[in-house]
Amino acid sequence: MTPLSDQELHNLAMNIAGKKLQEMGYEFVAVNSKLKKHPQFVLFKKGEPTVFVLVKATKNIQNPNEYDKIWMETFIQHAKTQNASVWYAGVGLANAESVEMPVFKDHPYYVAFEEFKRIYEV
Repeated sequence: MTPLSDQELHNLAMNIAGKKLQEMGYEFVAVNSKLKKHPQFVLFKKGEPTVFVLVKATKNIQNPNEYDKIWMETFIQHAKTQNASVWYAGVGLANAESVEMPVFKDHPYYVAFEEFKRIYEV
């Protein structure tokens, strides 16, 4: 069994968040799937401001929305210069057999993600 790499976990989290954004009616202006490059999604919806979405895969399925507040403040400053809102998608991923084990390719896993955390609104 091969555990998912950090990049593969990130891509899985992006797919989960991206599907939800599509269901919400957003269009993707830009997508960046490189690990630690932000934002992952730049969104457009007619009549609404631009939205930057930051996606983070985490093993914390109890509280996946925790993030580094100092780093987020820096990003909010950037969003303000672009007249954009900032949303955060903390996607908790864990092995379905044991949260102590890594997530493996082609094996069941838990997902802890329901809503986007709206960090800054224009």
